Amino acid sequence: MRLLSVGFLVAFVLSCASGPHPTTVVASEPVSAEPAFDEARAVHVLRRMAFGPSRQALADLRRQGVEEWMASQLSRPGAPLPAGLEAKLQALPTLTMSMAELVREYPPKRQREEALKDGREPQRPSLIGLEQSAAKLLRAVESPNQLEEVLVDFWFNHFNVSSDKGAVRWMVTAYERDAIRPHVFGNFRELLGATARHPAMLFYLDNWRSVRDGMPERVSLEPEAPKPGLNENYARELLELHTLGVEGGYTQQDVREVARCFTGWSIRKPRQEPAFYFRRRAHDPDDKWVLGQRIPGQRSVADGEQVLDLLARHPSTARHVARKLARRFVSDTPPPALVERVAKVFIDSGGDLPTVYRALFQSPEFWAPEARAAKVKTPFEFVVSALRATEAEVTVRPRLVQSLAKMGEPLFRAPAPTGFPEGAAPWVNSGSLVARLNFSLELVSGRMPGTKVALKTLATPAEPTERAWVDALGQALLGAPPSEETRATILDALSKRAEAASAVEETRPVDVPLIAGLLLGSPEFQKQ
Repeated sequence: MRLLSVGFLVAFVLSCASGPHPTTVVASEPVSAEPAFDEARAVHVLRRMAFGPSRQALADLRRQGVEEWMASQLSRPGAPLPAGLEAKLQALPTLTMSMAELVREYPPKRQREEALKDGREPQRPSLIGLEQSAAKLLRAVESPNQLEEVLVDFWFNHFNVSSDKGAVRWMVTAYERDAIRPHVFGNFRELLGATARHPAMLFYLDNWRSVRDGMPERVSLEPEAPKPGLNENYARELLELHTLGVEGGYTQQDVREVARCFTGWSIRKPRQEPAFYFRRRAHDPDDKWVLGQRIPGQRSVADGEQVLDLLARHPSTARHVARKLARRFVSDTPPPALVERVAKVFIDSGGDLPTVYRALFQSPEFWAPEARAAKVKTPFEFVVSALRATEAEVTVRPRLVQSLAKMGEPLFRAPAPTGFPEGAAPWVNSGSLVARLNFSLELVSGRMPGTKVALKTLATPAEPTERAWVDALGQALLGAPPSEETRATILDALSKRAEAASAVEETRPVDVPLIAGLLLGSPEFQKQ
């Protein structure tokens, strides 16, 4: 099976590397609602505003209509979850724990060894990441609030922190829960402020250690208090990644001035009871100049808050955010005209995110034929869409989470402040695509722990032949009939297996799992 997987992938799936990612979308007239249900249109919406089609999701769109479903997704932040999903999430105790509770119940190695000597058996901290990853997968697969989950994924990546960096492991659950999720349907300024103050961001980008120049070391009395020195890490990423963008018009001097504004923004007891703490004596009280504007020096958080106000309403921030949203929801190379229109909505609405989303989803470019299947799924999008398309029963075991790491996307562990790549090119390589196909074959053959798939309930072929199964499962899994090339390649693979079986005088039924696995590994399923 593995040789077949590699051969199939190298010969065929890599064709998607030269396909969707350079697409430039050309605006067309918005598509108005039609009396007849347009399944291709519905599939496009589910590929962008959700984690892919499922039979239930398509039924919902058929019942509500595409526009009504889209409107409902924009108006239901925090809507109640189904009882089954809620029960699965409640079985993951770390999701609701405070940072201090996580440190106490899932202590670092040294504290754990000490506890074992005292006869106590605390949990391993690796369970924190496993449970958070499980929750992310479960919500993405089963939650009816699909747009909310897509946006949580998008904004976490925009304001990325990594659990691989020291104490962030005990902070990242609260970061997503308290700083990201509550604000994805709010105002950009509120989201920006929530991430700026959170211990996970302060620790990840070292701002908790940043103090004014000339601060004597003796002033810092706590064991983990910052050592003297200005740290520019957060200031640089705030300007380059979170707000203005790399071409946003700021200078290195602006970076330094912003860093001065955020001196003293720190963490109290970062490895015990992490909480935001402003160290007044560590703050630079003198005036600063940021982007040509004077920030009057004060011994308070007001300097940093004024910088956030300035950046949140800046035109370069509007364009940067608009471009990233358009890249996520429309094309890897979004049309400049679309970016400018969405940026204007951002400015006119004062950064009201639902208004910005509506402008994007109602744009001609979102509905343009060139936008359909113009993007390649990230590993997370691929795995979740495969679980949704196959209607898998999911409980999430470590193997499922590890599969994402093998594809290049270890959840909550992006190695750089930039987060995981947004475009297609980094994901379209032989190693990652082989891992995708092997995952597909393990999923549909019942060899992926924590998942259960009943393939024969997904489709009913017109006749019990290989070709009929390919077409029927293709429609069910891809949302459209498979291409002639995909059909021919799968039938050829089945023929070779049949020849091998006949050589040993075996009579084999139609290999439905192999068909499904190859369909999930096909170029069509990699696209969205």
